[in-house]
Amino acid sequence: MGEIIVVKEKEIYQIMSFTEKEIESLNKTLKDKTPLEIVQWAVSNAKTPVVTTNFRPYEAAILNVCSKALSDMPVIWCDSGYNTPNTYRHAEEVIKLLSLNVQLYVPKQTTAHRDVIMGIPDVEDPKHKIFTEQVKLEPFKRAMTDFKPDVWFTNLRKGQTALRDSLDILSMGKDGVLKVSPFYYYSDAELDTYLEENNLPNEFKYFDPTKVLENRECGLHTN
Repeated sequence: MGEIIVVKEKEIYQIMSFTEKEIESLNKTLKDKTPLEIVQWAVSNAKTPVVTTNFRPYEAAILNVCSKALSDMPVIWCDSGYNTPNTYRHAEEVIKLLSLNVQLYVPKQTTAHRDVIMGIPDVEDPKHKIFTEQVKLEPFKRAMTDFKPDVWFTNLRKGQTALRDSLDILSMGKDGVLKVSPFYYYSDAELDTYLEENNLPNEFKYFDPTKVLENRECGLHTN
C-alpha cells in the first residue's frame, strides 16, 4: 500500500507514503466505507495521527469517529479567542461527552490586546492577512510542529469551497502529511442524521473572524 518500513533501535515504524495513483485507488475503495471504517483504516497505518477541530457546526461527528478509533488521539484545538459563548459551551460539552484528549493552542497575543491595536480587519484590508496569521495559522503551525503528525483527520466536505471540491477523502499535503476527511461526501442532512443517531450535540452560533464568508478559505488547507 505504498508504505515504507523503517527499522530504528529494534522498533518498526510505518511511514505513510502514497503515489497519486495509489491515493486515487484508495479513495475509490474508501468511498464505500463508513466514516468510522475510514478512520480505523487510517489509524491502523498511522504512526502519529491527530485530529484538528474548532468546534464549528458538525465537528462532533468527526470527533466521535476519531475517539472511537483511537481513544487518546490528540485533538488539536486552535482557539482563535473569538468564539461565541455558544461555541465554548458546546466545546466543553463535547470534550466531556467524548472524553477527548484536547491539546489547546492559542495565539501568542491576547484578544484584548489585539482589539486595541488592530481589531478584526475587513477581509479587504491588508492587515487581515496578518490577523489570520496571528489567530489561526501560527497556532496551527506550532501544533503541527509539536506533534509532527503523519495523518491529519479533518472534517472537510465536498461542496464547501472550490479548493475542497478538488480534494477527496484522502489527499496528500505538500508537507507529506496524509489528510483524511472521513465525512467528505456527507451532506448537511446526512450529518444531521448521523448526529441524531449517535446522540451527539450540534450548534450553529459559530464565528470565524478569518473567513467571514463560509465559502472562503482561511489558509490551513492550501498546503
